[in-house]
Amino acid sequence: MYRSLFPRDMLAEMDRLQRDMQQAFDLSPTIRGFARHGFPALNVGGTPQTIEIYAFAPGIDQSSLEVNLERGVLTIAGERKSPLPTSDAKNAVHINERFAGRFRRVVTLPDDADPEQVSAKLRDGVLHISIQRRASAQPRRIAIQ
Repeated sequence: MYRSLFPRDMLAEMDRLQRDMQQAFDLSPTIRGFARHGFPALNVGGTPQTIEIYAFAPGIDQSSLEVNLERGVLTIAGERKSPLPTSDAKNAVHINERFAGRFRRVVTLPDDADPEQVSAKLRDGVLHISIQRRASAQPRRIAIQ
C-alpha cells in the first residue's frame, strides 16, 4: 500500500546482521586466520633471507616464556601472572581488562624455514624471533655462457 522512498534489500540486511554478529563473537575468519585478539599479539613478516616474528607480551618474564619449533610449526607459550590482589572481604577489583593466565600461539612456517638457524630475543616486552630461510631456497642469478 505505501511505498518506501528507500527500498530495503532484506538479504543484504541479513548479511550485514550476520557479519556484525560474527565480529561480536569473533567467529569469522580473517585474511590473517582465526586467532584475532589472541595473546600475545603477533606481527609476522619476512625478507628474502629471513622470517621475522614479533610477539607483543608486556609484563611477561623471560623465564615464563617458552618458544618451540617442531616440524615447521612455531609455538609461543607462557603464563602472565595477575598483578591484582585476590578478591576477598577486604579487597575488591572493579575493572580487570588485562589478560592474565596461560597462553599459547602457534604459527605455521613456510617450507623454506631453516630450523637450525633460529634466534629469539626479549626486550621491553617484545619477543623478536628471527628464522633464517634455507640457502637452497634463496633466489640466485645464473650466469649465461
